Amino acid sequence: MTEPGTADHDAPRPLVLLLHGPNLNLLGTREPEVYGTATLDDHVASATAAADRHGLDVEAHQTNHEGELVELIHGARGRCAAIVINPGAFTHYAWSIHDALAAFDGVVVEVHLSNPNAREPWRHTSVIAPVATGTIAGFGGLGYALAMQAVAARLTAR
Repeated sequence: MTEPGTADHDAPRPLVLLLHGPNLNLLGTREPEVYGTATLDDHVASATAAADRHGLDVEAHQTNHEGELVELIHGARGRCAAIVINPGAFTHYAWSIHDALAAFDGVVVEVHLSNPNAREPWRHTSVIAPVATGTIAGFGGLGYALAMQAVAARLTAR
């Protein structure tokens, strides 16, 4: 039992599911002029460090398969406090991911390394944005730290 005015260091920390969609396993080598030279592992490490500073734990996954992302989102229900997702190209057409996120009762932050609205017109539509708490785009890897800060702020406000 925790005494008044003391922190409970054994209390479980909120879990954030960090998801990456197709082709993001190629970060660091794929179009570095657009996505930078940091690898997916670099971004996961940065997000995990930022989450830790905010008292959050992270579970990270990357897949090139839409159905696998849907299963991971379903598995977060009742288990995770938030989902931070960089859906890659699924952003623009994956209604199954939209529907899975809509059924998740927690904070959802959509992250993009580049700014889709400053790119080709087909990238301007996100089917994820309507079910996300917010979107962070165009800040490169800093977007993951910003996402964890946003998650922590939203969870504190609840």
